[in-house]
Amino acid sequence: MRAIMETVFDILYLLTVITLGVRMIRRAKGDKQSLLFGVMAVVLGAGDAFHLVPRMYALNTLGLDHFPMALGIGKLITSISMTVFYVLLYHVWQTRYAAHGTRGMTIAVYALATLRIFLCLLPQNQWTSAEAPLSYAILRNIPFAALGILTIALYFRSARATTDKAFGWMWLTIVLSFLFYIPVVLFADLIPALGLLMIPKTLAYVWTVMIGYRDSQARLFKLRGGTQD
Repeated sequence: MRAIMETVFDILYLLTVITLGVRMIRRAKGDKQSLLFGVMAVVLGAGDAFHLVPRMYALNTLGLDHFPMALGIGKLITSISMTVFYVLLYHVWQTRYAAHGTRGMTIAVYALATLRIFLCLLPQNQWTSAEAPLSYAILRNIPFAALGILTIALYFRSARATTDKAFGWMWLTIVLSFLFYIPVVLFADLIPALGLLMIPKTLAYVWTVMIGYRDSQARLFKLRGGTQD
């Protein structure tokens, strides 16, 4: 039953974020923010698919223990795609709030993202091993957490300063995603039930994408003079 429920949830998640992302890209028509958000949603869904598709297959066949290579490589690709996701989310912030004088901030974002990807690519991570070291899981997530904290601060400050209702809770979606993600990284091997926290973590990302999609629809409506397709 768990395998079926998890599979249905994952399929709905992937279809939702990728479909919304593609719709935003196709309908952007010169709107940079909508285009960025659409690409970001597709990167999120496509990257997660590299891990979730093998996981769904494993759960419904021989079990997770029989596919360490596919699952490990999938986790690696997902880790990299999530880093790209936050870089794109930073650029959405730049575009939405017409931020100026952000060269130092941009350098910091790319430095953290590069460091995160470099750490993910180190062979010491042992992605395809059933006993991957916790120390490297913590190490590679330090710059990732720093990138998340920076993004949270930017969206929180800017949304409050501009009374941006549409993106008013964007910062919270990121906070929730990390709050649910960190215990899984640190303690899931000791307490397997903590893996269930990946469900609300995933829902937090869906919320992020939905915020962007609804705003994209509203922006498109205004650009067309208030007329629907």
